[in-house]
Amino acid sequence: MSGINKPWNGRILFDGINRDDFSPDYLKYYIAFVDQDIVFFNCGDLYENLTMFDRSIEFQNVEKAAKDALIYDTIIAQKGGFHCSFAENNSGFSGGEKQRISIARAILKDSPIIILDEATANVDPENEADLVRAIDELTRSKTILMIAHRLKTVRKADNIVVIENGKIAEQGKHEELIDKGGIYSRFVDSRNQAVGWKI
Repeated sequence: MSGINKPWNGRILFDGINRDDFSPDYLKYYIAFVDQDIVFFNCGDLYENLTMFDRSIEFQNVEKAAKDALIYDTIIAQKGGFHCSFAENNSGFSGGEKQRISIARAILKDSPIIILDEATANVDPENEADLVRAIDELTRSKTILMIAHRLKTVRKADNIVVIENGKIAEQGKHEELIDKGGIYSRFVDSRNQAVGWKI
């Protein structure tokens, strides 16, 4: 399949089916991606950015996704609300607000697999905990691949994979990795010590 890098070793399976057996279009449906560098379209309004121009999505679902991503109040405060010109208002949204718009878009896509690449990186601390809880509730029956440096974001994961020099150094649940006393445990200790630093 062209356009997608293949693994150097092993296979990537989706529900036991080899990735190479899926068409590129089906893979687009199968995976939703929330990046730390968010891409929006200046050619449509905010509603079209949320739905990715899919006219089959009902407005009530768009509203619910916005509420779940904690961006609803910000949207309706805009002139035109969901139909505000995104080209004009793009610069008016903060980094965290754009991130929440992107998360609402992924919620609407409703893919079985969601990749979150530092999805809470630009979210202010006041909203981060609520947003993480919302993502947890909304993705309970999905597979989440989360790339993150923040401990709050990953500590509840079913499996944490620690990468060092491009290779898997260790993996397991938060408590298991703490007990091992390896890279992850040292990272947690250094972060805890940093919290207590004073200038």
